[in-house]
Formats: sequence, C-alpha cells, structure tokens
Amino acid sequence: MAITKGDTVQNFTLQNSNGEQESLNDLIKNGKAVLLFFPLAFSSTCTEELCVTRDNMKLYNSLNANVAAISVDSFFVLKEFKKANNLNFTLLSDFNREVSEQFDIIYDDFYGLKGVPKRAAFVISENLNVEYAEVLEDASKLPDFRAIQKVLSNSSTAS
Repeated sequence: MAITKGDTVQNFTLQNSNGEQESLNDLIKNGKAVLLFFPLAFSSTCTEELCVTRDNMKLYNSLNANVAAISVDSFFVLKEFKKANNLNFTLLSDFNREVSEQFDIIYDDFYGLKGVPKRAAFVISENLNVEYAEVLEDASKLPDFRAIQKVLSNSSTAS
C-alpha cells in the first residue's frame, strides 16, 4: 500500500547525480525533505516538473525544505539531465527500485516498461513522518506544488 500522510518512512540511501551516496537522513538534517518521484529523465512532463521546481528553489530554501527528485534512471543519466536543465537541487537514482517499492508507487506497465515509478510527491519531516503524500496515476499531470508549499509554510510558521 502506498505511503500516505501520517505514515513514518524508513531512511534510505541512493546515489546522487555525482555517484555519491546520499540518504534521507542527510536531506532532513536541516529541515524537511520534499521528495519528487518522476518516471524518466528527459521525458517532457518530467522535464517540465523539475524545471518548475528549479524555478521555485528560493521559496523551498526559505521554508527550510531540501528537495530531491528520484527516478530509476542511472546516476549517469541524471548527471546529464541535471546539467541539461540547470537543475539546482539533488537528483537521486533509484536504479534498483528499492525506494520506489518501499513507497509502493511502481506502475504495473508504463508504455511497455516495467518498474517505473509513478509521479509522486512527499514532504517528510525531520522525524521521518509523512506530512504530505500525493501519488498520481496519470503521468502527464504535475504534483500540486501549491499544496506542497502550503504544508511547508504551515509547518515553518508552527515552529
């Protein structure tokens, strides 16, 4: 069953676009983590989603949110994707699909491909609690960025 608001998630470690190990605990060290799962690098909707995120990084930074986008692409592909789109946040490779399976967001069939994660967004607190969860069945849709920002704003004013 997919992770939902109120659940607690386990720490995980993936390779970033430089091939270095980065964990969820690293992302929540100084604030909340915004995890954006996306099906595949260089596809049109995924590029749009991550460019919108790039263009709003000042807002995420002001809310002490650390953004990480996760796909099953290799870190080699993610490095080129990050460079091609001038992305200013962490990209993580879930090449072995362990985290996508942990969050239970794998498509049964994505245009004939198996093991591709659904487009999904999660806000994870410093104690690994899920404060926001959105899993999209339709990969052509974008996450509700306003809802994500509202959750981050509400939790930053409550501190």
